[in-house]
Amino acid sequence: MFDSDGRQFKADNKKFLFDSLLFCLIISCFCYLLYKGTESLGYNWQWFRVPGFFFSLNEGKFIPGPLLEGLGVTLEITGLSFVLTFIIGLGTAIMRLSGSFTAKAIARIYLEIIRNTPLLIQLFFIYFVAAPIIGINGFWASVIALSLFEGAYASEIFRAGITSIDRGQWEAAFSLGGDKKFAYINVILPQAVPRIAPPLAGQAIALVKDSALVSTVAIYDLTMQGQSIISETFLTFEIWFIVAAVYLSITLLLSWVLDKTARKFKSEW
Repeated sequence: MFDSDGRQFKADNKKFLFDSLLFCLIISCFCYLLYKGTESLGYNWQWFRVPGFFFSLNEGKFIPGPLLEGLGVTLEITGLSFVLTFIIGLGTAIMRLSGSFTAKAIARIYLEIIRNTPLLIQLFFIYFVAAPIIGINGFWASVIALSLFEGAYASEIFRAGITSIDRGQWEAAFSLGGDKKFAYINVILPQAVPRIAPPLAGQAIALVKDSALVSTVAIYDLTMQGQSIISETFLTFEIWFIVAAVYLSITLLLSWVLDKTARKFKSEW
């Protein structure tokens, strides 16, 4: 038994070592090809200038750079949009599952319009047409556009999670004397949330990436700040690599947090 476990352990170690070496080889080849490509273009790498675009220290005082400021705007837009996406998605799902013809019709029209038109067009419409009418600035126009777009897809995730709950759970809630609101809050949603957490996490990650489109309406988020820096310094490769790395870090961290939250929520129920 011990020999078998020992052999398996050695085999696993060898496989891990091989995979690690293969990964490093692929990354090295990619870096080499990138270097040769930029060298043929006569590009001069200037990575030493990049940290200054994040922050600087003046007499011991921390001064945020444009990339850090843009990151703050991106996180603010993403955070507000995610909260509204959750509310809109859940509300639309409940409307579609309700017995009201009007509620179903409104939800269906909303879904068909949002899911069958590009996000960029929706963003332009809300920014240039709706925002001046209702008196909101570009920041909130961007938040609303992202929330409506992502909310349409989140609603289908919520609806699938709710309908996956056995009918007997509804009957159990009603047998306790509760109404539909009681059933949703205390019985159905606590069981549905762990099931929909993975696709909902994917939607949150999509929201982070889609938020880059707000730069098209002059919102100085991370992408817009990157474009502004490139137009002034011509550090094209360095800035775009850093911006991509920041977005990747955000999405990986968000995915990890949501996964941990879902596991904890599931264990409690």
